[in-house]
Amino acid sequence: MINEVLNYLDNMYPNPKCELNYSKDYELLIAVMLSAQTTDKRVNKVTQVLFKKYPSIKALSDAKISDIEDIIKEIGTFRRKAIYVHEITKKLDDDGYDYVPNDRKYIESLPGVGHKSANVFLSNIYNEPTIAVDTHVARISKRLGIVRNSDNVSIIEKKLMKKIPKDRWSKTHHQLVLFGRYHCKAMNPDCLNCKIKDYCKKK
Repeated sequence: MINEVLNYLDNMYPNPKCELNYSKDYELLIAVMLSAQTTDKRVNKVTQVLFKKYPSIKALSDAKISDIEDIIKEIGTFRRKAIYVHEITKKLDDDGYDYVPNDRKYIESLPGVGHKSANVFLSNIYNEPTIAVDTHVARISKRLGIVRNSDNVSIIEKKLMKKIPKDRWSKTHHQLVLFGRYHCKAMNPDCLNCKIKDYCKKK
């Protein structure tokens, strides 16, 4: 079943990519942090302004939190996230970094950055094999019976890592996100046109 699912995803999304816009490593980390409880589309809208006004880690670390709030106020929990933007860049600057190092422990120590966000970042920036379990990945994994409905994100990640070849963890993660975002949606999934619906527990 896994092979059929992977082949189907390969046909749908042969070259999946993260839909967050960024041109520098730290921009992606900030964008991923901002994307919690909101859409990539909204994040891209505010980061276009944010990164243009503050084009470096140093510039962001020196920015007033109130100014960051004004720019990102369209997204959820913007006040807390504005503090995170400031604290992340201040920590990087204080530690002498003008980039985000390939160090999971360090990345996960940054304010507002958890395991899932670190997985997304490390996969896209450093090509580390990871599976980031967001709401889309969790929903599809449960619907297809790959994991149990009661499994938490940590268990889901471990089960997917066992069942999916390591050399395609990152690719499959992106494919599942896109599949969940545009087809196997939480509400009104496109089951009629789905070629793996026979495996779905929802039907």
